[in-house]
Amino acid sequence: MAMKAIAHGTTGILLVTANVGSLFEDPEQLQKNWLREFYQVIHAHKPHFIALHCQEVGGKSYEASMSHVDKFVKELLSSDEMREYNRARVYLDENYKSPEHFTALGNCYFLHENVKNIHQFDFKAKKYRKITGKEIYSDTLESTPMLEKEKFPKEYFPECKWSRKGFIRTRWSVADCAFDLVNIHLFHDASNLIALESSPSSYSGTRQKALTFVLDRITDERYEKVPYFLFGDFNFRLDAKQVVEALCSTATMQTIRIADTNEVDKLIFRESDNDRKVILRLEKKLFEYFNQDVFRDNNGTALLQFDKEFSAFKDRLFELEISFPPSYPYSEDSNQGKQYMNTRCPAWCDRILLSHSAKEIILKSENDDKSFTYTYDNIGSNVCMGDHKPVFLSFRIAAWAGKPNANMHKCCVVQ
Repeated sequence: MAMKAIAHGTTGILLVTANVGSLFEDPEQLQKNWLREFYQVIHAHKPHFIALHCQEVGGKSYEASMSHVDKFVKELLSSDEMREYNRARVYLDENYKSPEHFTALGNCYFLHENVKNIHQFDFKAKKYRKITGKEIYSDTLESTPMLEKEKFPKEYFPECKWSRKGFIRTRWSVADCAFDLVNIHLFHDASNLIALESSPSSYSGTRQKALTFVLDRITDERYEKVPYFLFGDFNFRLDAKQVVEALCSTATMQTIRIADTNEVDKLIFRESDNDRKVILRLEKKLFEYFNQDVFRDNNGTALLQFDKEFSAFKDRLFELEISFPPSYPYSEDSNQGKQYMNTRCPAWCDRILLSHSAKEIILKSENDDKSFTYTYDNIGSNVCMGDHKPVFLSFRIAAWAGKPNANMHKCCVVQ
């Protein structure tokens, strides 16, 4: 099938974003599930070029878990399911001893043996280079010319406390179409109670500031502008205040405070009748709603009206229609594939966003050949994949699809 796609003048692309922190807390069971589901997507879509962007590489206990990361990567590179991908580049930010630089991001790229016209950009030499063999880069990535990595400025961090947040950018030429692939991890909501205080929340503002920083950085004047795909854990959350108002519209709220400080400790929402049944308990790290089906029914699309953080970027970014349930926070119990944890309000944290020029590449290729359609979905919908479900975008690039935007004759010098 891959040979047929090339004969038709198209190149199959698979983009995957995965927050893999949970995998290294229970590597034996979760990694087995995760890899099986990942391989099934590859088998179904048969891409020529795979880009896997990981966040939280090593998990929360990264000092002790980096050895598990190495085993995970070796499995990907040597597995029988990946045997036709004879070239690979893996970039792992494992330098946890340098908190001002450490992002725990991992970018993995796999190239199928049947496709020849793929090159990677050298940001230092400003030239595209041919890819041969399989190579792994880890520890300090700042000196690697084949990528651009940055941690967000310290003043962006809540309470100016370092955490593993930033981005890694690579640039590729595939079928004479140049584009950037950006792995990104934005800030989370530290407290459900604080998120509830305003609409939009203060956390939303921090994420907006950080994403603007990335967009400005990857579109500045240092390099030729090309289409770009941003995929990672954006930590986009539903508007908590509006969601709670909608879910608890007929409920009464009880506020419980800490005696010494008078700070709000928990909120309890009860039905006005029906024996005053508790429908929602809310604490700093507790979001316990009595009926999780609302987040799963029809893929949770009724809640998309509260997914508002992306809207601030619609002039710069595009997203294909979401048709999968919120990607976080799933139970980490290996026997629970669809259950959400009662820690946060479920949300579409894991996304694949496109520049408008990248959107045109996908739609142009699809219009040119109706037999190929894109797929934007999650991975392992019925299987425990950790607290995040990976999200993927599969599409085809038609020959010369990116020519008008990428200006390949100007920016591409192959060595």
